Amino acid sequence: MYSRIAGTGSYLPAKVLTNADLETMVDTTDEWIRSRSGIERRHVAAPEESTSTLAAEAARRAMQAAGVTAADIDFVAVGTCTPDFIFPNVGTLVQRHLGIHDTPAFSIETACSSFMYSLSMADKFIRLGEAKCALVIGAECLSRIVDWNDRSTAVLFGDGAGAVILTPSETPGILTTLLSADGQYSDLLYFPYGPSSGFDKLRAGAPGGISMKGNEVFKVAVNTLSSLVDKTLAKAGVDKSEIDWLVPHQANLRIIQAAARKLDLPLERVVITVQDHGNTSSASIPLALDAAVRDGRIQRGQLLLLETFGGGFTWGSALVRY
Repeated sequence: MYSRIAGTGSYLPAKVLTNADLETMVDTTDEWIRSRSGIERRHVAAPEESTSTLAAEAARRAMQAAGVTAADIDFVAVGTCTPDFIFPNVGTLVQRHLGIHDTPAFSIETACSSFMYSLSMADKFIRLGEAKCALVIGAECLSRIVDWNDRSTAVLFGDGAGAVILTPSETPGILTTLLSADGQYSDLLYFPYGPSSGFDKLRAGAPGGISMKGNEVFKVAVNTLSSLVDKTLAKAGVDKSEIDWLVPHQANLRIIQAAARKLDLPLERVVITVQDHGNTSSASIPLALDAAVRDGRIQRGQLLLLETFGGGFTWGSALVRY
């Protein structure tokens, strides 16, 4: 038994924050942002929105595309690093929003790799016969943890959610997934406050947001993703010439271009949404996937390589026959 993607969905908040808008907020320019990241605009959640509400909207659209209802879903996994609360977890909040009952529901936090970790886990549950209709979501409200006075990070991140429905298949849909991490790099990209470390400072209103050493992150990301491509293809016994589409994590255009060169893929066969969404962390791959499915670029039967890299550092990939 295998799992296959039966439907995709996504949701972006209505408010758009352009590079021109940021020029009035922080010491930066449109040219500086574009040249370093490729980002032109990003979406920002409204005050009444949260990670779980964004996730639920993306889930509804994926469910509609797959032709399933809340009663069909028996597994819910949400990847996020910006949960509504410490507890209850975002998966259970999505259950409540959608009217899903009596199923496993949880969230995974591996930064930008959270969706890939969630997807891999859901795939295993279906392969083992433990689930028959899995809802997998990547969702973020990164605008809530960004320091808007820090031009090196404030310009990079955006909010949004993407989702997929996985169902059983007698032929391979998800061919393989590959996950890994290395904590020695944890001080290069992190959020400095948490419930057991510095939470008192956060409650007292201490300044600060996402902390990132950009040049070091870029170097490790490019080298790691290059190795990840080789390992993923070897694990599945697939040649890089067989890949129809690369659907990468949308963090930085230069990192995406490096990954495309590794596969000898022209950028026309790479799904790129970073210019419109910014870095939406765990939401970026399902957002990009849904965009390419709905505009007709990705067709049934095509072979996709999904790859991601995030704080921790964590990374992961999936080879998917759509």
